Amino acid sequence: MKRIKSPSGLEEAKNEAKDSWDSLFCGDRPVVCTGMSTCGISAGARESREVVRSLLSERGLDARFVDVGCLGLCYAEPLLYIKKPGKAMVCYGDISPKAARSLARIVLTGDKSSDINNSVLGIIPELGCGETSSIPSIWEHPMLKSQVRIALRNCGIIDPENLGHYIARGGYAALAKAFSLTPEAIIEEVKTSGLRGRGGAGFPTGMKWEFCRKSRGDEKYLICNADEGDPGAFMDRSVLEGDPHAVIEGMLIAAYAIGSTEGFIYCRAEYPLALKRLEVALQQARDIGFLGENILGSGFDFDITIKEGAGAFVCGEETALMASIEGKRGMPRTRPPFPANAGLWSKPTNINNVETLANLPQIIDKGGKWYSTFGVGRSRGTKTLALAGAINRPGLIEVPMGMTLRQIIFDIGGGIPGGKACKGVLTGGPSGGCIPASSLDIPMDYEAITQAGSIVGSGSMIVIDEDTCIVDLARFFLSFTQRESCGKCTPCRMGTKQMLSLLEKITQGQATRADLAKLEAVAQAVRSGSLCGLGAGSPNPVLTSLRYFRPEYEEHIDHKYCPSMACSGLISYSVDQSKCKGCGLCVEACPVEAILGDPKKPHSIDQGRCIKCGTCVLACPGKFSAISKRSDAIMEVA
Repeated sequence: MKRIKSPSGLEEAKNEAKDSWDSLFCGDRPVVCTGMSTCGISAGARESREVVRSLLSERGLDARFVDVGCLGLCYAEPLLYIKKPGKAMVCYGDISPKAARSLARIVLTGDKSSDINNSVLGIIPELGCGETSSIPSIWEHPMLKSQVRIALRNCGIIDPENLGHYIARGGYAALAKAFSLTPEAIIEEVKTSGLRGRGGAGFPTGMKWEFCRKSRGDEKYLICNADEGDPGAFMDRSVLEGDPHAVIEGMLIAAYAIGSTEGFIYCRAEYPLALKRLEVALQQARDIGFLGENILGSGFDFDITIKEGAGAFVCGEETALMASIEGKRGMPRTRPPFPANAGLWSKPTNINNVETLANLPQIIDKGGKWYSTFGVGRSRGTKTLALAGAINRPGLIEVPMGMTLRQIIFDIGGGIPGGKACKGVLTGGPSGGCIPASSLDIPMDYEAITQAGSIVGSGSMIVIDEDTCIVDLARFFLSFTQRESCGKCTPCRMGTKQMLSLLEKITQGQATRADLAKLEAVAQAVRSGSLCGLGAGSPNPVLTSLRYFRPEYEEHIDHKYCPSMACSGLISYSVDQSKCKGCGLCVEACPVEAILGDPKKPHSIDQGRCIKCGTCVLACPGKFSAISKRSDAIMEVA
């Protein structure tokens, strides 16, 4: 594409890109799209794609290959979409390299002699043209049909490294429209939309921009916070991998609105694919004229620099993030002054997260009133969520604010594996809280989730089933926040360590009721006294689990019993002498040589040496089932 210097030039580029898009998917050659996000690549998508390419080469057939981002059906990766000339595109799931060869033989060469082990997910209307198919639309898939995709509108649809694909689907039109408006009018449009910060705090975006716009300063900075550190969260990574230009366009609109000429994307180094695609997209934007001087002839100058973070969870906090960009140790500072007045290098600074920025092109293009039609109350628009844990369809979704947790878990996520009961869901990551199954009918909105004791946060949702020990879960998340504490303020530095110590006493069967009261008191002190959100949010898993699951804590303390048999200090393994045949398989599997006995004679377990890993249970042949796992008087036979 040639350099674009005006809105009319953008319109010409769009027509050219649209023609190229149509010729790609409506041409005389088959098109094979591969889901090449981190989840797809990890599942073997690259190998599956190459198997198809190799087979076609062997048969002397030609096809076009397109790499796309994450569609959100992470549980069904690797995904391959195949479009034959004149036919609708069909998406196939679970396509291992072996299945890919069978798929290519059947679909692309017409060889009916091969069986294929795959699931047909349906067509993708945006990519399909020509003849339709009896296969239902992929958007009728149960994981997709209730979604409203705004931030994710291009993810899994376009090649993230092809600027033409983004422009063909209306990319950068919102930027051109923004330049026809005053900065104040843009801010009012964002206010009308009701968009709130999607990074966790939920502060009104338009109001945040207005503060920075009105702040005095000869230089202002804009920062995209891509430091996604919550365990179980992958929303921002997926957007950056699947549609990086949406974030860049959102940053341009935000920068124009607040009066900034320099921007930063702060992204953790653990996201190598997201960083690579960001670098490609930024260079493309510079080459075509969307970054740099006099963008689209508007007189507005703006450019973006990537800053890689070293993986400190605390750097997701705004002031710690800015300290890291400045080359200092990432530690929060007191506020005020707020970043809008004195942020990066003491200059007025606005910080928005990836999802917030990815929504902006659609808000400016279609209007704030359109965006506000989604959602409920003060929570407007949509929210991307990362479904993980004990759920049949883990993956990435985007739903209207106000959808209930039950709808998300059971209608979209497909419920709990193995038909087990849902025990609850942890929203908001390690700073969030455990909401019990009895409260799943509450809506996913900021106020309702806060009232339940948790937070929406960045959008991670970890579902837990009946086999999960709630005490051990609280201990796990607290161990994370305790390790990630920067140590600057005493409540967080000392309080998280003390809470973790008390939780470990409970899981080891060494605690008393007084320890439980102490745990609750320390948690309240840490929440009210910590300097930043990491410390203030760290007690949430503890406090919400105490609020909803206190009897489980009391069983651990009073009866030294873990109902889920997950706490190693409260379980033991023993050998049923009448069933053991002395085969020795458990002896070979034990990593600490805790199993004693002569060959072909009943064995026993040295309880002092046993580390409660459970490998002996897995090693014992099912026909014997001689090793049992025990917590108090309850026995579970292997």
